[in-house]
Amino acid sequence: MERQSLYFTGPFETEVRPTDVETSEEEVLVETRVSGISAGTELLIYRGEAPTDLPADETFETIDGDLSFPLRYGYAAVGEVVDVGDAVDDEWLGRSVFAFDPHETRFSIAPENLLRVPQDATPESMTLFPSVETATSLVLDGRPRVGEEVVVFGAGVVGLCTIGILSSFPLDRLVAVEPIPERRERARSMGADVAVAPDRLSEFLPDGSDGRPPNAAPGGVDLAYELSGCPSALDDAVDAVGYDGRVIVGSWYGEKPATLDLGASFHRDRISVESSQVSTLAPETRGRWTKQRRAETALDRLCDLDVSSLITHRVPFSDAPEAYRLLDDRRDGVLQVLLTYP
Repeated sequence: MERQSLYFTGPFETEVRPTDVETSEEEVLVETRVSGISAGTELLIYRGEAPTDLPADETFETIDGDLSFPLRYGYAAVGEVVDVGDAVDDEWLGRSVFAFDPHETRFSIAPENLLRVPQDATPESMTLFPSVETATSLVLDGRPRVGEEVVVFGAGVVGLCTIGILSSFPLDRLVAVEPIPERRERARSMGADVAVAPDRLSEFLPDGSDGRPPNAAPGGVDLAYELSGCPSALDDAVDAVGYDGRVIVGSWYGEKPATLDLGASFHRDRISVESSQVSTLAPETRGRWTKQRRAETALDRLCDLDVSSLITHRVPFSDAPEAYRLLDDRRDGVLQVLLTYP
């Protein structure tokens, strides 16, 4: 059976190509209705900034090869099951499902690799599941505590979902740092107590009069998340935390280098910098958490958060190249872009 698949063919180049799809007796066939574009990983690939010798994704069976051109990529497809293999229960027919699958008009997949769209979610909102799952993993890794001051650098989709989850914690204050005014407003609507431009952050940091060790640097928050995708923001995140502060790095910079200034108070203040990535669970949580438990928790958060408000643009699949240009230019208040299928 023929389908149409989106390919990244070179820096700033995409095209829709015909490909074939076959359904085995243990798979179902899904007609895609909508898919979400990641403004993080996918834009790095689109711009040619991803390391080409890196496997595309070792955790998804639907994505193979490496990140060299040409490649199919994407991981937020929602569609309807229109056919089932002989070994699959017919009750799957007609179900609305989510899959970590590239952008294409239809695909075959084993049922165990599907998530059913919950009753409290729409197909469009379900495309944001990967962002909410990433945010859930970030919060688990950050371990926010009651009464803490937390700063989130970057109010893109993942940053806003992280803010939304953190806003349910009994924090002392939740601050968003974002250069785009419209995104700062969205951060406030998702639960940030304060949303500021990067050059004004120092005005909102603690003044150091809260009983911290005398040889610690003045001020500083307890926990900072770097989710902006901008390597220079990592220095700002390290500078923002105080004694024994934690910095969680959720951004993937691809081939862009991050240069850190660790010669000031970094060592004296015993600041920790920790990577966070949704494809794995932190070692200290694996005794109690599984990927299934995290996915179920993320689905609950997806239904609680107003993720639909983050969808700003819907572009027909046939016009996919325009969707990537839109995201790359950051024009027209773009945030979450969806590809729609006839």
